[in-house]
Amino acid sequence: MDILVLGAGAWGTALAISAGTRHRVTLWARDAAQAAAIAQARENVRYLRGAHLAKGVQVAGPQAGTPAALAKQHELVIVATPMAGLRDMLVALRECGRPVAWLCKGFEAPRAGGPGLLGHEVRAEVAPQLAGGVLSGPSFAQEVARGQPTALVAASEVAAVRDALVAAFHGPAMRVYANDDVAGVEVGGAVKNVLAIATGLCDGLALGLNARAALVTRGLAEMSRLGLALGARADTFMGLSGLGDLVLTATGDLSRNRRVGLLLAEGRTLQSALESLGHVAEGVYSARTVLARAQHLGVEMPITQGVVDLLDGRVTPADAVAALMGRDPAAENIPSVG
Repeated sequence: MDILVLGAGAWGTALAISAGTRHRVTLWARDAAQAAAIAQARENVRYLRGAHLAKGVQVAGPQAGTPAALAKQHELVIVATPMAGLRDMLVALRECGRPVAWLCKGFEAPRAGGPGLLGHEVRAEVAPQLAGGVLSGPSFAQEVARGQPTALVAASEVAAVRDALVAAFHGPAMRVYANDDVAGVEVGGAVKNVLAIATGLCDGLALGLNARAALVTRGLAEMSRLGLALGARADTFMGLSGLGDLVLTATGDLSRNRRVGLLLAEGRTLQSALESLGHVAEGVYSARTVLARAQHLGVEMPITQGVVDLLDGRVTPADAVAALMGRDPAAENIPSVG
Protein backbone atom coordinates (compact mmCIF):
# COMPACT_ATOMS: atom_id res chain seq x y z
CA MET A 1 0.00 0.00 0.00
CA ASP A 2 1.16 3.56 -0.75
CA ILE A 3 0.45 5.83 2.22
CA LEU A 4 0.84 9.61 2.48
CA VAL A 5 1.33 11.14 5.95
CA LEU A 6 0.82 14.91 5.90
CA GLY A 7 2.62 16.36 8.91
CA ALA A 8 5.96 15.41 10.41
CA GLY A 9 5.32 15.89 14.11
CA ALA A 10 5.88 13.15 16.66
CA TRP A 11 2.67 11.21 16.02
CA GLY A 12 2.77 11.45 12.24
CA THR A 13 6.39 10.33 12.25
CA ALA A 14 5.67 7.43 14.61
CA LEU A 15 2.86 6.11 12.43
CA ALA A 16 4.99 6.49 9.32
CA ILE A 17 7.70 4.41 10.99
CA SER A 18 5.19 1.76 12.06
CA ALA A 19 3.58 1.46 8.61
CA GLY A 20 6.93 1.79 6.85
CA THR A 21 8.00 -1.65 8.00
CA ARG A 22 5.37 -3.15 5.65
CA HIS A 23 4.25 -0.44 3.23
CA ARG A 24 5.60 2.45 1.13
CA VAL A 25 5.10 5.65 3.10
CA THR A 26 5.71 9.28 2.17
CA LEU A 27 6.18 11.51 5.23
CA TRP A 28 5.46 15.07 4.12
CA ALA A 29 6.67 18.13 6.04
CA ARG A 30 5.44 21.59 5.08
CA ASP A 31 8.80 23.11 6.02
CA ALA A 32 11.46 22.33 3.41
CA ALA A 33 14.34 22.63 5.87
CA GLN A 34 12.70 20.22 8.30
CA ALA A 35 12.02 17.73 5.51
CA ALA A 36 15.64 17.89 4.37
CA ALA A 37 16.93 17.40 7.91
CA ILE A 38 14.71 14.37 8.52
CA ALA A 39 15.64 12.86 5.16
CA GLN A 40 19.35 13.27 5.78
CA ALA A 41 19.37 11.97 9.37
CA ARG A 42 16.64 9.35 8.79
CA GLU A 43 15.38 10.57 12.14
CA ASN A 44 13.02 13.33 13.29
CA VAL A 45 15.42 14.83 15.80
CA ARG A 46 13.11 17.71 16.70
CA TYR A 47 10.00 15.73 17.59
CA LEU A 48 10.99 12.07 17.95
CA ARG A 49 14.68 11.83 18.75
CA GLY A 50 16.11 8.33 18.72
CA ALA A 51 13.47 6.78 16.46
CA HIS A 52 14.92 5.96 13.05
CA LEU A 53 12.77 5.86 9.94
CA ALA A 54 11.85 2.46 8.59
CA LYS A 55 13.22 1.59 5.17
CA GLY A 56 9.79 1.97 3.57
CA VAL A 57 9.59 5.67 4.55
CA GLN A 58 10.63 8.45 2.21
CA VAL A 59 10.52 12.10 3.25
CA ALA A 60 9.11 14.88 1.08
CA GLY A 61 8.81 18.63 1.45
CA PRO A 62 6.75 21.27 -0.35
CA GLN A 63 8.99 21.03 -3.40
CA ALA A 64 7.65 17.51 -4.01
CA GLY A 65 4.16 18.83 -4.61
CA THR A 66 1.04 20.04 -2.85
CA PRO A 67 -0.87 17.74 -0.49
CA ALA A 68 -3.64 17.48 -3.08
CA ALA A 69 -1.26 16.48 -5.86
CA LEU A 70 0.59 13.98 -3.69
CA ALA A 71 -2.66 12.47 -2.41
CA LYS A 72 -3.58 11.33 -5.93
CA GLN A 73 -0.33 9.32 -6.05
CA HIS A 74 -1.19 7.36 -2.88
CA GLU A 75 -3.91 4.96 -1.78
CA LEU A 76 -4.47 6.37 1.72
CA VAL A 77 -3.92 9.85 3.14
CA ILE A 78 -3.24 10.52 6.83
CA VAL A 79 -3.56 14.10 8.09
CA ALA A 80 -1.16 14.50 11.00
CA THR A 81 -1.55 18.24 11.56
CA PRO A 82 -2.74 19.88 14.78
CA MET A 83 -6.48 20.48 15.02
CA ALA A 84 -5.97 24.09 13.94
CA GLY A 85 -4.67 22.90 10.57
CA LEU A 86 -7.32 20.28 9.81
CA ARG A 87 -9.87 22.55 8.10
CA ASP A 88 -7.41 23.91 5.53
CA MET A 89 -6.00 20.46 4.85
CA LEU A 90 -9.45 18.96 4.27
CA VAL A 91 -10.30 21.81 1.91
CA ALA A 92 -7.12 21.05 -0.05
CA LEU A 93 -7.92 17.32 -0.16
CA ARG A 94 -11.64 17.40 -0.84
CA GLU A 95 -11.27 16.45 -4.52
CA CYS A 96 -8.45 13.92 -4.06
CA GLY A 97 -10.67 10.85 -4.38
CA ARG A 98 -8.75 8.90 -1.75
CA PRO A 99 -9.65 7.74 1.78
CA VAL A 100 -8.50 10.38 4.26
CA ALA A 101 -8.07 9.99 8.02
CA TRP A 102 -6.92 12.52 10.59
CA LEU A 103 -4.98 12.01 13.83
CA CYS A 104 -5.68 15.29 15.64
CA LYS A 105 -7.72 15.27 18.83
CA GLY A 106 -9.91 18.06 20.08
CA PHE A 107 -12.50 20.62 19.05
CA GLU A 108 -11.72 23.29 16.51
CA ALA A 109 -11.57 26.85 17.82
CA PRO A 110 -14.98 28.57 17.62
CA ARG A 111 -15.75 30.28 14.31
CA ALA A 112 -18.30 33.02 13.57
CA GLY A 113 -19.69 32.95 17.09
CA GLY A 114 -20.56 29.24 17.03
CA PRO A 115 -19.04 26.43 19.12
CA GLY A 116 -15.90 24.61 18.02
CA LEU A 117 -16.38 21.55 15.83
CA LEU A 118 -15.01 18.04 15.97
CA GLY A 119 -13.02 16.74 13.01
CA HIS A 120 -15.90 14.86 11.40
CA GLU A 121 -18.07 17.98 11.69
CA VAL A 122 -15.38 20.05 9.97
CA ARG A 123 -15.21 17.47 7.16
CA ALA A 124 -19.00 17.54 6.75
CA GLU A 125 -18.86 21.33 6.46
CA VAL A 126 -15.95 21.79 4.04
CA ALA A 127 -15.55 18.44 2.24
CA PRO A 128 -18.81 16.48 2.44
CA GLN A 129 -17.87 14.34 -0.55
CA LEU A 130 -14.61 13.20 1.05
CA ALA A 131 -14.47 9.67 2.47
CA GLY A 132 -12.98 10.46 5.87
CA GLY A 133 -12.38 9.11 9.35
CA VAL A 134 -10.18 9.30 12.41
CA LEU A 135 -7.44 7.07 13.84
CA SER A 136 -7.31 7.33 17.63
CA GLY A 137 -6.74 5.44 20.85
CA PRO A 138 -4.28 5.02 23.74
CA SER A 139 -0.87 5.60 22.20
CA PHE A 140 2.35 7.43 22.97
CA ALA A 141 4.36 8.22 19.84
CA GLN A 142 7.63 7.04 21.36
CA GLU A 143 6.27 3.56 22.07
CA VAL A 144 4.69 3.21 18.63
CA ALA A 145 7.97 4.20 16.98
CA ARG A 146 9.82 1.60 19.06
CA GLY A 147 7.40 -1.09 17.92
CA GLN A 148 5.90 -1.67 21.36
CA PRO A 149 2.42 -3.25 21.47
CA THR A 150 -0.36 -0.74 20.80
CA ALA A 151 -4.07 -0.89 19.99
CA LEU A 152 -5.91 1.83 18.05
CA VAL A 153 -9.41 2.51 16.71
CA ALA A 154 -10.14 3.29 13.06
CA ALA A 155 -13.43 5.18 13.06
CA SER A 156 -15.44 6.14 10.00
CA GLU A 157 -18.97 5.89 8.71
CA VAL A 158 -17.44 4.61 5.45
CA ALA A 159 -16.38 0.97 5.48
CA ALA A 160 -13.70 1.56 2.84
CA VAL A 161 -11.95 4.06 5.11
CA ARG A 162 -12.01 1.69 8.06
CA ASP A 163 -10.71 -1.15 5.89
CA ALA A 164 -7.89 1.01 4.48
CA LEU A 165 -6.76 2.03 7.97
CA VAL A 166 -6.77 -1.54 9.21
CA ALA A 167 -4.81 -2.69 6.15
CA ALA A 168 -2.30 0.13 6.59
CA PHE A 169 -1.56 -0.09 10.31
CA HIS A 170 -2.65 -3.46 11.68
CA GLY A 171 0.48 -5.55 12.17
CA PRO A 172 2.57 -7.59 14.59
CA ALA A 173 2.93 -4.74 17.10
CA MET A 174 -0.30 -2.87 16.44
CA ARG A 175 -3.92 -3.96 16.55
CA VAL A 176 -6.45 -1.72 14.82
CA TYR A 177 -10.13 -2.11 15.65
CA ALA A 178 -12.83 -0.73 13.34
CA ASN A 179 -15.67 1.44 14.69
CA ASP A 180 -18.37 3.48 12.97
CA ASP A 181 -19.03 5.80 15.95
CA VAL A 182 -16.89 8.70 14.81
CA ALA A 183 -18.42 11.19 17.24
CA GLY A 184 -17.72 8.93 20.22
CA VAL A 185 -14.13 8.26 19.22
CA GLU A 186 -13.46 11.97 18.66
CA VAL A 187 -15.06 13.09 21.93
CA GLY A 188 -12.91 10.60 23.82
CA GLY A 189 -9.77 11.94 22.19
CA ALA A 190 -10.74 15.54 22.92
CA VAL A 191 -11.79 15.23 26.56
CA LYS A 192 -9.14 12.82 27.87
CA ASN A 193 -6.39 15.43 27.50
CA VAL A 194 -8.28 17.88 29.72
CA LEU A 195 -8.92 15.20 32.33
CA ALA A 196 -5.24 14.26 32.30
CA ILE A 197 -4.36 17.78 33.44
CA ALA A 198 -6.78 17.36 36.35
CA THR A 199 -5.28 13.98 37.24
CA GLY A 200 -1.76 15.39 37.13
CA LEU A 201 -2.91 18.13 39.49
CA CYS A 202 -4.37 15.50 41.82
CA ASP A 203 -1.12 13.52 41.83
CA GLY A 204 1.00 16.64 42.20
CA LEU A 205 -0.93 17.66 45.30
CA ALA A 206 -0.39 14.14 46.72
CA LEU A 207 -4.11 13.61 47.22
CA GLY A 208 -3.71 9.85 46.97
CA LEU A 209 -4.76 6.95 44.81
CA ASN A 210 -8.36 7.06 46.02
CA ALA A 211 -8.67 10.60 44.69
CA ARG A 212 -7.07 9.66 41.38
CA ALA A 213 -9.50 6.75 40.89
CA ALA A 214 -12.45 9.00 41.69
CA LEU A 215 -11.26 11.68 39.30
CA VAL A 216 -10.70 9.28 36.40
CA THR A 217 -14.10 7.64 36.94
CA ARG A 218 -16.04 10.88 37.22
CA GLY A 219 -14.07 12.24 34.28
CA LEU A 220 -15.23 9.29 32.22
CA ALA A 221 -18.82 10.16 33.16
CA GLU A 222 -18.25 13.75 31.94
CA MET A 223 -16.79 12.48 28.69
CA SER A 224 -19.75 10.18 28.16
CA ARG A 225 -22.34 12.88 28.87
CA LEU A 226 -20.81 15.17 26.26
CA GLY A 227 -20.51 12.35 23.76
CA LEU A 228 -24.13 11.28 24.12
CA ALA A 229 -25.23 14.88 23.60
CA LEU A 230 -23.28 14.86 20.33
CA GLY A 231 -24.89 11.65 19.12
CA ALA A 232 -22.25 9.14 20.21
CA ARG A 233 -22.93 5.66 21.57
CA ALA A 234 -22.31 5.05 25.27
CA ASP A 235 -20.40 1.81 24.69
CA THR A 236 -17.68 3.64 22.74
CA PHE A 237 -16.51 5.28 25.96
CA MET A 238 -15.86 1.89 27.53
CA GLY A 239 -13.42 1.11 24.71
CA LEU A 240 -9.94 2.08 23.57
CA SER A 241 -10.74 5.64 22.50
CA GLY A 242 -12.61 6.39 25.73
CA LEU A 243 -11.52 4.59 28.89
CA GLY A 244 -8.33 3.28 27.31
CA ASP A 245 -7.02 6.65 26.13
CA LEU A 246 -8.12 8.33 29.36
CA VAL A 247 -6.25 5.86 31.58
CA LEU A 248 -3.10 6.12 29.48
CA THR A 249 -3.04 9.91 29.33
CA ALA A 250 -4.09 10.46 32.93
CA THR A 251 -1.56 8.05 34.48
CA GLY A 252 1.30 7.58 31.98
CA ASP A 253 4.64 9.22 32.68
CA LEU A 254 5.00 10.13 28.99
CA SER A 255 1.80 12.22 29.09
CA ARG A 256 2.50 15.91 28.52
CA ASN A 257 -0.99 16.84 29.70
CA ARG A 258 -0.52 15.01 33.00
CA ARG A 259 2.85 16.75 33.31
CA VAL A 260 1.16 20.15 33.05
CA GLY A 261 -1.04 19.28 36.02
CA LEU A 262 1.96 18.11 38.02
CA LEU A 263 3.84 21.34 37.31
CA LEU A 264 0.86 23.54 38.18
CA ALA A 265 0.55 21.67 41.47
CA GLU A 266 4.16 22.65 42.20
CA GLY A 267 3.18 26.30 41.92
CA ARG A 268 4.50 26.89 38.41
CA THR A 269 2.73 29.36 36.19
CA LEU A 270 1.08 27.98 33.08
CA GLN A 271 3.65 29.70 30.87
CA SER A 272 6.51 28.20 32.86
CA ALA A 273 4.93 24.75 32.72
CA LEU A 274 4.48 24.89 28.96
CA GLU A 275 8.00 26.18 28.35
CA SER A 276 9.45 23.27 30.30
CA LEU A 277 7.65 20.70 28.11
CA GLY A 278 9.22 21.60 24.80
CA HIS A 279 6.12 20.23 23.01
CA VAL A 280 2.44 21.11 22.84
CA ALA A 281 0.11 19.80 25.56
CA GLU A 282 -3.18 19.46 23.69
CA GLY A 283 -5.35 19.67 26.79
CA VAL A 284 -4.25 23.24 27.51
CA TYR A 285 -5.59 24.39 24.16
CA SER A 286 -8.65 22.15 23.99
CA ALA A 287 -9.96 22.65 27.54
CA ARG A 288 -11.77 25.87 26.67
CA THR A 289 -13.22 24.50 23.43
CA VAL A 290 -14.46 21.36 25.19
CA LEU A 291 -16.12 23.48 27.88
CA ALA A 292 -17.61 25.88 25.34
CA ARG A 293 -19.20 23.03 23.38
CA ALA A 294 -20.53 21.46 26.59
CA GLN A 295 -22.06 24.76 27.70
CA HIS A 296 -23.60 25.25 24.26
CA LEU A 297 -25.28 21.85 24.65
CA GLY A 298 -26.21 22.35 28.31
CA VAL A 299 -23.93 19.51 29.47
CA GLU A 300 -22.48 19.80 32.97
CA MET A 301 -18.71 19.14 33.15
CA PRO A 302 -17.42 20.28 36.56
CA ILE A 303 -13.94 18.77 36.23
CA THR A 304 -13.42 20.43 32.86
CA GLN A 305 -14.73 23.71 34.32
CA GLY A 306 -12.21 23.42 37.15
CA VAL A 307 -9.35 22.86 34.71
CA VAL A 308 -10.34 25.89 32.64
CA ASP A 309 -10.61 28.05 35.77
CA LEU A 310 -7.15 26.88 36.82
CA LEU A 311 -5.58 27.48 33.39
CA ASP A 312 -7.15 30.94 33.21
CA GLY A 313 -5.75 31.83 36.64
CA ARG A 314 -9.13 32.26 38.35
CA VAL A 315 -8.40 29.63 41.00
CA THR A 316 -5.37 28.06 42.66
CA PRO A 317 -4.72 24.30 42.46
CA ALA A 318 -5.99 23.85 46.02
CA ASP A 319 -9.10 25.93 45.30
CA ALA A 320 -9.87 23.88 42.19
CA VAL A 321 -9.85 20.67 44.23
CA ALA A 322 -11.89 22.26 47.01
CA ALA A 323 -14.53 23.38 44.52
CA LEU A 324 -14.95 19.83 43.22
CA MET A 325 -15.08 18.27 46.68
CA GLY A 326 -17.54 20.92 47.87
CA ARG A 327 -20.19 20.12 45.29
CA ASP A 328 -23.59 19.06 46.59
CA PRO A 329 -24.32 15.32 46.96
CA ALA A 330 -25.74 13.65 43.89
CA ALA A 331 -26.67 10.23 42.52
CA GLU A 332 -24.03 8.40 40.53
CA ASN A 333 -25.56 8.51 37.08
CA ILE A 334 -23.52 6.49 34.60
CA PRO A 335 -24.60 6.53 30.95
CA SER A 336 -26.00 3.13 30.00
CA VAL A 337 -24.06 0.96 27.57
CA GLY A 338 -26.97 -1.38 27.08
